[in-house]
Amino acid sequence: MIIKFLIFGLLWQIIGNPFLAILILLVILYFLDRRFVGVFPSFTKPLKRMRNMSRLKQQLALNPNEVSSKLELARLLIERKRYTEAYAYLLELERPYEQSADYWEALGTTELYLGKIPDGERHILHALEINPRVKYGQPYLNLATAFKDTDRDKALHYVQQFQEIHSSSSEAFYLLGSVYRSLGRNDDAKQAYDQSLNVYRSLPKYKKRQERRWAVRSWFRKRAL
Repeated sequence: MIIKFLIFGLLWQIIGNPFLAILILLVILYFLDRRFVGVFPSFTKPLKRMRNMSRLKQQLALNPNEVSSKLELARLLIERKRYTEAYAYLLELERPYEQSADYWEALGTTELYLGKIPDGERHILHALEINPRVKYGQPYLNLATAFKDTDRDKALHYVQQFQEIHSSSSEAFYLLGSVYRSLGRNDDAKQAYDQSLNVYRSLPKYKKRQERRWAVRSWFRKRAL
């Protein structure tokens, strides 16, 4: 914090305008975060996603039967929370992708967000039968979140299933803490956030770069409980 005030004071002296100095300081902090931490959202990722969606729609306009483009477009629509559009594309892909865990996971996740909980659960479990580690266990957390208000026992069961997969991921324990927090189990959430930080400390240097954002988020979430 002291360093930030010193930088702000230096910028103010150089520029002569406190508001402009604050703006420049925020820009500097943002780029430092994106380079070394990753807590702040990326401004370029949504633009890249929009370009990819436009490209895929153009490809499908020329070749409506290109199944790989449909699946990729559906995934991008899920990222943008446009679940109804994604669902329409996914329904067209069942036959060519009937043996694909990624397909059934995408379909089930979309159905969860659309309120089709039984269908979503069934399709996600089918994806996990094909590949128990599809999306690195994230489907278990999606199921836990879907049932947290209606069937807490089932929600906790899926959390436990997730725990069996992950033991060395700071991100995994951050997500686990978020699920526990949503279930009102704050003590378990704190333990999960602690574990996220412990895992981060034990990682080799090359892995810490990609996991650092989750450790930072875990630290803030723990402090907020």
